Amino acid sequence: MQSPLRLNHEVSRWPITGMVAIICILSIIGLQLPQLQQQQRQVATIAEIRQFTQAESMRLNAMSVLPAFGFSNIVADWVFLRFLQYFGDDTARRASDYRLSPDYFKIILNHNPNFLAVYPFLSTSTSLYAGMPDRSIAIMQTALQSLKPHAPLGSYYGWRQLGIDQLLFQGRAAAARQSFATAAAWASLQGNQNVATLSQQTADLLATNPESNYAQIAAWSMVLTTVPDDRTRQTAIAHIEALGGTIVPQADGSFEIVPPKKEERERGKR
Repeated sequence: MQSPLRLNHEVSRWPITGMVAIICILSIIGLQLPQLQQQQRQVATIAEIRQFTQAESMRLNAMSVLPAFGFSNIVADWVFLRFLQYFGDDTARRASDYRLSPDYFKIILNHNPNFLAVYPFLSTSTSLYAGMPDRSIAIMQTALQSLKPHAPLGSYYGWRQLGIDQLLFQGRAAAARQSFATAAAWASLQGNQNVATLSQQTADLLATNPESNYAQIAAWSMVLTTVPDDRTRQTAIAHIEALGGTIVPQADGSFEIVPPKKEERERGKR
């Protein structure tokens, strides 16, 4: 019988450089928050929101074809800041939608495909919120062509995120299995045996049982450990419980996912 799936923050820990980048970005956002709140107060009507969205779409279209003149990483960081302002404007997003999300990430990952910390943001904003998993997956697949098994550190996280989207939002078990297998191989090469083992277990489950509830629970558990917002965490929890999983918090801050008993018995027979 398969033991409960135990997850902790080590599984979803980004490389140190990625975390430093995110901390710097969030610090800048903190400094800009008063200005952002003022901007949000000014966006008062649906007409104004639509006007802003159209103007922002035009800016993103222009930026997608402009050269970076050797400052690709800076451009990627700046566009990510703009995305965070767009995504975090709950008032405007409730009045309109999240359809510009993939446009931000196409620019970000074109300029810096090694920006691993943004992959969960891409998945959350585009696959879940905007309802465009095909675009999210296409953007990731293009960016992953620039990553290597040994570089950057943590490059396997991109393949894990791709596998999650392929499994949960497209239902493509075979493609997801290959993505998780690639993540396992790359993680092993980089010495992260914890991620390598979990990724390979998911790939093996999909190989033997493409319709496995446990594989889907494992994927939603990965979402739960990496997503940037409470709304998506609650979505992941709801899907895990709907699939028959049980979330058991642990004293050390980690948690265990107990899979459905029926599927445990079936795995025990194989």
